[in-house]
Amino acid sequence: HYGDIAQMDGGKIEPVDIITFGSPCQDMSIAGKREGLEGSRSSLFYEAIRIVKEMREASNGEYPKYIVWENVTGAFSSNKGEDFRAVLEAVCSVKENKADIPRYEKWPNAGLVMADDFSVAWRVFDAQYWGVPQRRKRIYLVADFDGLCAGKKLFESEGLSGHSFEGFKAWQGTA
Repeated sequence: HYGDIAQMDGGKIEPVDIITFGSPCQDMSIAGKREGLEGSRSSLFYEAIRIVKEMREASNGEYPKYIVWENVTGAFSSNKGEDFRAVLEAVCSVKENKADIPRYEKWPNAGLVMADDFSVAWRVFDAQYWGVPQRRKRIYLVADFDGLCAGKKLFESEGLSGHSFEGFKAWQGTA
C-alpha cells in the first residue's frame, strides 16, 4: 500500500511491466450525480495517468509496458461521451501522442486505437460470465505502450467461458 495516490511519485516506485487501476466510479455511474471526470473522486484517474508518465520518464520509456483500467459502463455516456474520450486521450498522452479520437455520444462496447508504436483497446465484460453470481458490466481498457498488441490481449481468447486451453489440457489428462 503506497498511501494517497495524489502524493505518490511514479518515478520513485520500482518499475513494473503492468499497472492496473480502477478509478472511483461514483462520478461516472448512472446511479451517481454524473459529475464525470471533473468530479472529486473520478478525477483521480488523472493521478494514475500522472504516475504512469512519471514511471515511464524515470525508466526512459521502458516501464510500464502496459496499463489496464477498469470502470463502469456509465463512463461511455458521462458528459455526453466526452469523459470516455478524455480517458482515451489521457492514455494516449502517455506516449505524448495526440491520437485522433473520434467523438461519440454512444460509444461502442469495444474498440481499438492504433498508433505507429502503441495501441489502446477497450471492451465491456460482464462478470456473470467469469464466475460472479450477478450481472456486473465493466469497461476494461488495455494500453500497450511498446507495440500493437492491446487488441490481441483484450479480444483474443484461447478458450471458451473463461476456461484456458492449458486448463482444458490438464483436465483431459486426468480423465
